[in-house]
Amino acid sequence: MGGCFSKPKPVELKIEVVLPEKERGKEELSASGKGSPLAYQGNGTARHFHAEERLPTPQPYPSPQDCVEATVCHVKDLENGQMREVELGWGKVLLVKDNGEFHALGHKCPHYGAPLVKGVLSRGRVRCPWHGACFNISTGDLEDFPGLDSLHKFQVKIEKEKVTVRASKQALQLQRRTKVMAKCISPSAGHSSGTNVLIVGAGAAGLVCAETLRQEGFSDRIVLCTLDRHLPYDRAKLSKSLDAQPEQLALRPKEFFRAYGIEMLTEAQVVTVDVRNKKAVFKDGFKLEYSKLLLAPGSSPKTLTCKGRDVENVFTIRTPEDANHVLRLARGRNAVVVGAGFLGMEVAAYLTEKAHSVSVVELEETPFRRFLGERVGRALMKMFENNHVKFYMQTEVLELRAQEGKLQEVVLKSSKVLRADVCVVGIGAVPATGFLRQSGISLDSRGFIPVNKMMQTNIPGVFAAGDAVTFPLAWRNNRKVNIPHWQMAHAQGRVAAQNMLAQEAEINTVPYLWTAMFGKSLRYAGYGEGFDDVIIQGDLEELKFVAFYTKGDEVIAVASMNYDPIVSKVAEVLASGRAIRKREVELFMLHSKTGDMSWLTGRGS
Repeated sequence: MGGCFSKPKPVELKIEVVLPEKERGKEELSASGKGSPLAYQGNGTARHFHAEERLPTPQPYPSPQDCVEATVCHVKDLENGQMREVELGWGKVLLVKDNGEFHALGHKCPHYGAPLVKGVLSRGRVRCPWHGACFNISTGDLEDFPGLDSLHKFQVKIEKEKVTVRASKQALQLQRRTKVMAKCISPSAGHSSGTNVLIVGAGAAGLVCAETLRQEGFSDRIVLCTLDRHLPYDRAKLSKSLDAQPEQLALRPKEFFRAYGIEMLTEAQVVTVDVRNKKAVFKDGFKLEYSKLLLAPGSSPKTLTCKGRDVENVFTIRTPEDANHVLRLARGRNAVVVGAGFLGMEVAAYLTEKAHSVSVVELEETPFRRFLGERVGRALMKMFENNHVKFYMQTEVLELRAQEGKLQEVVLKSSKVLRADVCVVGIGAVPATGFLRQSGISLDSRGFIPVNKMMQTNIPGVFAAGDAVTFPLAWRNNRKVNIPHWQMAHAQGRVAAQNMLAQEAEINTVPYLWTAMFGKSLRYAGYGEGFDDVIIQGDLEELKFVAFYTKGDEVIAVASMNYDPIVSKVAEVLASGRAIRKREVELFMLHSKTGDMSWLTGRGS
């Protein structure tokens, strides 16, 4: 893949940081009085930061004083394929018995703390019951997403048929492990414009790409640029928690980027990509060369085109500031949400206890109809109505009326007039790829970037990932799809990084998403577009159900509420390459209750 990706000889560690126009002239000092690697220096030149300014990294081998050891069970207490939480005094461990061998791991998923003992054990890995992340039971390594960190792996000893686990006290308390990562070694102190990897977009795809490169030993420059003013954060959480602050949403602290030499350019907009000369041009005129490029620009929300669309207090939720502003305006007042998709419904659910009234306007007959089907959509709609949300379906916004420039009323095409102090618009998004139109990088008719299984665009050395791409979905006969899921962006970012390093990885993850409303979690796995039947198991009225979405004779997606870990079990079956037929749904439910995954993940049909 070129000499720039061979490991350079050890030299003095240096990082180069080039910052955008808005931050020029600013300078942040560390506690030692030296410039921080995240500090911005004016005039487009680079500033170098040396190794002694880096944060110390934890020692990988704990001292004996930091360890605790306990006998936790008899070898016959667990059957093959069983998992159990065991107590070591300083914390719990997940004990796994698989093929006659015992493994001890962290017991909580590092993503959001799900108890892995309630997850799915299959094919040498455990899958999280909440969001589908997978961890190798032999190493603790994260193998499928979402999330950034892996599990700690602890020592297991068998003596006289007794199972003893030895673990670090610190690891027991942390419950997460960041993989060993390379650091930036810059072979030249004078190249202010050159770089090796440029990543456009600092969402999940961009961040995972940068981290994967470091995890795989890449020690040259990585520059991560974003239109946002914040370091990478969990944007998917904004509509679920409107009061969340940037520091609460941050995926990594700023010290992380400093320690591993991942250079951040915030409020930096790329306006042109010159693929012939391998150069990106920013809005302020700054130019940055690259050897490899990842495009992960995400999407831009659609806005209303009706009369009065420019009045104040009408929002799309894109930043923590947007979300916080909506909440302030909605407290004790009237809120209107346009769009009954995931973002709109999450916002409506969150505002019910804060606002005086919450109204939802939607063109479809029921919420989530195209995604979850009529019956599930109606059940969820009833849940919202029971929480005093008012729906105005099969209509659109005709006009936004203002008083003194601020929103006062939302007029619908059905002639209804809604009192509104704030309006949130969630009517979809379009790929933010306009800056690529003259670049030679292929875009499809909708503006998405087509990539192959390796996340490679039509231009060698240029990769793309995240919401702005279409890619071949392996288990749906390589159908080219766009799946704007948080989990999918993670997976694509990793595959792109692996292929920048010539590892020939292919995207093969099973799509997995979730939402939370009124304290209830809906989980979904697969790709259900084009489903022609829905098989419901459980009770929709009680909101305890599993919905299997089928096309022809095959299950192509599943959704559930209050039925964990059924969605993770389906995801694991699909990931194994086995199809689930319509006639097998009841048998699947029966086997899933017993916890026996041997039949479910057997290959073939």
